[in-house]
Amino acid sequence: MPRLPSLYISHGSPMTALQPGLVGQRLAELARDLPRPHAIVLATAHWLAHEPQVGGAAQPATVHDFGGFPPALYQMQYPAAGDPALAARVLDRLNAAGLQARIDPQHGLDHGVWVPLRMLYPQADIPVIPLSIQPRRGPSHHFEMGRALASLREENILVIGSGSITHNLHDWRAGYGEGREAPYVRPFIEWVEHALERNDIPALLDYRRQAPQAERAHPTDEHLLPLYFAMGAAGSDTLGATRIDAGIDMGMLAMDIYRFDGTTTIEKAA
Repeated sequence: MPRLPSLYISHGSPMTALQPGLVGQRLAELARDLPRPHAIVLATAHWLAHEPQVGGAAQPATVHDFGGFPPALYQMQYPAAGDPALAARVLDRLNAAGLQARIDPQHGLDHGVWVPLRMLYPQADIPVIPLSIQPRRGPSHHFEMGRALASLREENILVIGSGSITHNLHDWRAGYGEGREAPYVRPFIEWVEHALERNDIPALLDYRRQAPQAERAHPTDEHLLPLYFAMGAAGSDTLGATRIDAGIDMGMLAMDIYRFDGTTTIEKAA
């Protein structure tokens, strides 16, 4: 069976679930192109913790972690099962890498999980293991998290980071939107794309100093950190990155998707 890539998905606002647009089309196309995974392990920008936490619920709830949206959005469910046995294996691999992870036996699926998965696998018939990110730990930590789980790709498990290539909601409130695009978005998109094409991992890890207008593109790190998780899960310094352009939402949310087909060079863990 072909090895699955790792993915980074820009999930957009919760409204993407009601208005999937171009990103919905791109994710549906991607799902058709991939072998069907046995399970999904997904690090989400909307689960923040001091240390890595692994969702261990057998039937994780759909969490509507937002306010002020249309009622139809709060009726949406993504009833995917969990996989406590796989969660325990994920925990073991993270701890073996010295990452001091723990299981959360009740954590559900926030919109950083279920919004993109509704578009990728709408039947919700593939088990999902959510992972937290650690916003105070930075890109290198999340790259190592991905590296610790890279060999799961050899077992037909899809490893995903869910965030946003650019994410500055202050600019949306400042009046950017459809027809008025924030000026930093495309330069930042292009910098990330070119750095990934060059496999310039050191530059990417140092994006705060090297990327154009990084502070505008990401006032806080949490929506870009899942990119480093997905990069690490490529399992090789040759990332094999492919950009899938899914447009720009609300004038400042770049909706890029990346797949990483790097050859896994890490030995399988038990």
